[in-house]
This record gives sequence, structure tokens and C-alpha cells, in this order.
Amino acid sequence: MISRWRLRQKSGLSTGAALLLGLWVSAAQAQTVYRVVDAQGNVTFTDNPERGGKAITLAPLPSVPTAARPASPSPRAKGNPGQPFMPYDRFAIANPVAGASLRNNMTPVEVAVSPPLRDDHQIQLLVNGELSQSALHSDAFWLAGLPAGQHQLQAELLDSQGRIQHRTDPVTIFIAE
Repeated sequence: MISRWRLRQKSGLSTGAALLLGLWVSAAQAQTVYRVVDAQGNVTFTDNPERGGKAITLAPLPSVPTAARPASPSPRAKGNPGQPFMPYDRFAIANPVAGASLRNNMTPVEVAVSPPLRDDHQIQLLVNGELSQSALHSDAFWLAGLPAGQHQLQAELLDSQGRIQHRTDPVTIFIAE
């Protein structure tokens, strides 16, 4: 019996601590919190004043200053893209092929992804190291209006949180005048 009581007490404390943490987060967002005690003596916390609770004031959460950013911004890492991010066996630009000479009109870009792109993953297209096409759940893109000359294409694979998990090898194309 005593061990059950201690277990209930410990789980009640951890539940209470989680509730209190949640309330502190709510307070940090400038919300009023009300403490309500029912007929059985059970205490609940709410943001609804219509439940007849007493408004309470919570201390602000401590904050940690953010670290300074490096002086030289390097948004995209250079170098070897490495092996494809699992669960993919293949992640590469299939079209246009390296060295292709194209006219300055709509140019399709196809990314070979095997197995097919997961529902929670996206691909974004880079031209000359700069973001050209924002992340889409697609393996096909269109380029238009590229100036004459040499351009480098790469595709980046983003996971469900929008983090870059893989980058294709660069493909160099030439746009004719």
C-alpha cells in the first residue's frame, strides 16, 4: 500500500511539475492563468476566467542569451555532398545533363529520387549557389530567364523540419545567346 501511495505521489509531482512548466510558458506569452479549486478540492489551472478561478501571477522564465553569429556568413557549405540521405538510394539531377547547351527559355530540371520522395520531404533548387526555387514536394522544376553563359545547378533535399539533409553533385549547363 505504501509503495502505491508513493508512486501516486511521485506521478502527481511529475504531472504537477509538467503543468507548472506549461503554465510558466503560457505566462511568458503574456497570458493570464487562473487557479480553480473544485468541490472535491482538486486544483486545475486554466486560461478561461469564466470557470471562476483566481488569477495568479507567475514569475518570468529565465532566459539565456544567444551566441553571436560568425562574422562571415556562409549560408551553404561547399564540398562533397556525400552519400544520399537515407531512406534514398539515389538523389541526383537527371536533366539537364552536365555540359548541356540550352536556349534561354523554359528549362526543365528533373531530380532523380529513388525510392520516390517521402510525403514529409521537399527539394529546393540552387542556381550558382543561390536559392532559385523554394522547397517543394516535387522532383521537377522549371528555370526561366537565365542570362547567357555558364550556370551551376544543384538540388537540396530537406527533411520534415526544413533542414538540408543532402545536396546533389553540381551540374554545369550553358545558356546560349
